[in-house]
Amino acid sequence: MEDKPSGTNREGQAIEPKLRERIWRIIFLSDTKAGQWFDIVLLVLIGSSVLVVMLDSVEALKIRHQVLFSVLEWIFTLIFTVEYIIRMCVVRKKRNYALSFFGIVDLLSILPTYVAIFLPASQYFMIIRILRLLRMFRILKMAHHFGQANVLLNALRASSPKISVFLFFILTLVSIEGTLMYLIEGAYNPGFSSIPQAIYWAIVTVTTVGYGDVAPMTVAGKVLSSLIMLSGFSIIAVPAGIVTAEIGREREMLRMDHRKCKQCGWTGHDPGANFCKHCGCALSTH
Repeated sequence: MEDKPSGTNREGQAIEPKLRERIWRIIFLSDTKAGQWFDIVLLVLIGSSVLVVMLDSVEALKIRHQVLFSVLEWIFTLIFTVEYIIRMCVVRKKRNYALSFFGIVDLLSILPTYVAIFLPASQYFMIIRILRLLRMFRILKMAHHFGQANVLLNALRASSPKISVFLFFILTLVSIEGTLMYLIEGAYNPGFSSIPQAIYWAIVTVTTVGYGDVAPMTVAGKVLSSLIMLSGFSIIAVPAGIVTAEIGREREMLRMDHRKCKQCGWTGHDPGANFCKHCGCALSTH
């Protein structure tokens, strides 16, 4: 008779993991109808919440519907808070989820509402919830597009040292150009009243933005500004060329055959190759 309670206990303890597993599958996966509906409803709530944040920034609408916007925002926040707590309860590796991209975004999407109690302006940081819409790739079976995103991220990461050197060169260049324009225009043009102001003008000019709030007045200043404008076209193209080259290299790496040669250990063979291009040894077929 003493065995029955312990057996019941074990059976009762087995029910909880099953329920937890079911909730986890609904929340984190989309391979069931319930999971798909959960994600669709979640996306609708996220989109509605982002729309409320945007409308709340329109002064005329804010004055007229301030109470409504506030109530809706708290409703959305409470729903997302409960969702986040449930995610943390059912996920197997809580630390991994909390420190993952979506885990951080999920947390940051609910914090601004609570912080806004003390810092009202922080409520507009709730716009970060729009990042949660990335889950639609999983729902619409478009997860393979993340592979292309990884190609871009890897290309940006690989090109960052070159771009850093390029940016340092540009900062040096605009500092020199700004100082020259200050020497040329400073005595005649109030727009070049200081070297930092002149450097600002040089940055605007070399990037071909051309706000027009500051313009040279002297002949020498116009000649120098013309040279800066012409050089701007070639300067702008440099970062794009660096990133494009790295993207091409990343795509080439994806196309390569990464089988390891048993003889020399070489990898990076041509797709479908039967022999190692480094030593000529036959490659494995799997």
